[in-house]
Amino acid sequence: MQTFADELYHALRHQEMLDPLTSRAPDITIEDAYAISSSLLQKRIELDGEKVIGKKIGVTSKAVQNMLGVGQPDFGYLTDAMVVDESESLSLTTKMIQPRAEGEIAFVLKHDLIYPGVTASDVLRATDFVVPCFEIVDSRIRDWKIKIQDTVADNASCGYFLLGSQAADPRKLDLSTVGMVVELNGRVVSTGAGAAALGSSPISCVVWLANTLGKFGVPLKAGEVILSGSLVPLQPVKAGDYMSVSIGGIGRTAVRFS
Repeated sequence: MQTFADELYHALRHQEMLDPLTSRAPDITIEDAYAISSSLLQKRIELDGEKVIGKKIGVTSKAVQNMLGVGQPDFGYLTDAMVVDESESLSLTTKMIQPRAEGEIAFVLKHDLIYPGVTASDVLRATDFVVPCFEIVDSRIRDWKIKIQDTVADNASCGYFLLGSQAADPRKLDLSTVGMVVELNGRVVSTGAGAAALGSSPISCVVWLANTLGKFGVPLKAGEVILSGSLVPLQPVKAGDYMSVSIGGIGRTAVRFS
């Protein structure tokens, strides 16, 4: 499995695509895939000096699950090298392979969330604020022909993420009913609601993430950014595109691609 981690790291650094891991190792398990993801993360930390600043849950909405042909969520790690500022554009030609963008709600924690038995109330108490967010996902797997093991091994298909500057208190919102509108170049391309997240709420996604990561001995830590998953379908993007996301009661942010 170390060979797969080496391949994924090389593909990440050289913007290259790989044949699906599952086509070459049909018996690979999700546990194997998370071990590969962990090895990939360690390479980024040890070889490139990256620091973990958060975590993400992926594949939370039925729209995304259907698009990617997977049937359950996954998780990945966020590092300081993945941050895009609102004031800068993201170069797709030098940093990404086959990017797609999705609007999300990001949670910023003020207290740790430690397994076992994390509840929705625990998540609300531990959250400092929520912000509108774009995650720009990418896959090192050729043509997005992924199974759940492929995307898990590939750090949940993480690429980059951008946090909006407008923040809200989640205790004053019903995150299951908040609406999201995503525009591409001034045209509405998708809409969604909080209930699209695991059929419940973005809070349920953070609960799942805290308890699932906890089984691996990994807590969600104070100060970390937690991406709670997309409420809308993934949108392919190209150089020159401009995307915005507006979330009721939370705010708006935008990203430009070059």
